[in-house]
Amino acid sequence: QVRLVESGGGLVQAGGSLRLSCTASGNIFNIDFMGWYRQAPGKQREPIATITSDGSTNYADSVKARFTISRDNNAKNTVYLQMNSLKPEDTAVYFCTIDYRGSLYWGQGTQITVSS
Repeated sequence: QVRLVESGGGLVQAGGSLRLSCTASGNIFNIDFMGWYRQAPGKQREPIATITSDGSTNYADSVKARFTISRDNNAKNTVYLQMNSLKPEDTAVYFCTIDYRGSLYWGQGTQITVSS
């Protein structure tokens, strides 16, 4: 059973930084794709950063140059999201996701609140 556990959410002032982490467990190997999505109140869930097994990254325009996605070089089953220069509009529930052997798995979500 694949399980994703996120950590690192919380409350931060505008301009501050947070780092999210997400670890996938369940006897899995060679995760093809890992990413972070977010969902603000009243809005659809949207992708914000993704990373493939070869390290290629992609970002939503709204977070480019502020957020950085990375993967653990050793375990390969942990993904991070470094968030800098946070804005009130970054307030949302952040979800980690992986694509493993053709199936998508999701974490439970972690709340990020950015105060002005």
